[in-house]
Amino acid sequence: MQIVHTIADLRAALAGRGHPAFVPTMGNLHEGHLSLVQQARLHGDVVVASIFVNRLQFLPHEDFDSYPRTFDADCAKLEAQGCDIVFAPKEKDLYPELQTFKVHPDAQLADILEGHFRPGFFTGVCTVVMKLFQVVFATTGGGVAVFGQKDYQQLMVIRRMVQQFALPIEVIGCPTTRADSGLALSSRNGYLSDEQRVQAMALSQALKALADAARQGGNLAELEAQAMADLRAKGWEPDYLTVRKRNNLLTPADATSGDLVALGAARLGSTRLIDNLEF
Repeated sequence: MQIVHTIADLRAALAGRGHPAFVPTMGNLHEGHLSLVQQARLHGDVVVASIFVNRLQFLPHEDFDSYPRTFDADCAKLEAQGCDIVFAPKEKDLYPELQTFKVHPDAQLADILEGHFRPGFFTGVCTVVMKLFQVVFATTGGGVAVFGQKDYQQLMVIRRMVQQFALPIEVIGCPTTRADSGLALSSRNGYLSDEQRVQAMALSQALKALADAARQGGNLAELEAQAMADLRAKGWEPDYLTVRKRNNLLTPADATSGDLVALGAARLGSTRLIDNLEF
């Protein structure tokens, strides 16, 4: 496995190796990330993973400085999964000057839910992903990019970006990897204490209960408010628990119609977790 740090070195490493399958990450890898690498091996001629903690998608009060950085362990895990190239740029390699040109996604999709509670987040995501796509695919004629469905809204935003810019990239979404308890695997789970890890399964349980209630009909706003209240009673600080259409994340007129997704974001202690459940 090659480890490269500059754009020029990455493009040199990719020369003549066909279409890449690309897995962008911020490091601190877990089994969910590794499942994306396994999927990438099925779809490309060469597997590339990036490790880069992207400052642009963190708000000033968020955990950019403290975000776990476990580079050596990450590389060992990637090599064991058959990754061919790790692209690990320093900030000055990917942003050699102030990034004043940015990708601003459609507000109807990107300024709701996560975008409402983390304003500017998806601009930061789209800007770094577009730049990484240009770095990986500009000289290869296209390829495949693999993302996890745990970040449901992010996956939708990236798919729309690829479509609207006619990028020669197939975006593949992979199912959320979960612990035996049902907790969605996340790099931020490392912030949880042992006691909180047990409590953390309540988020996925709340989404399942909300989906089950929505299937039965009733006033959706009332069901969502009750789900929020129930989770708050367990010591959480929820941002949202909601049911939306899968294709556009708008509120459905009829929650019994299918093709829906329950999405949630909530803080347990100082750790903010997100999850979703299609139904």
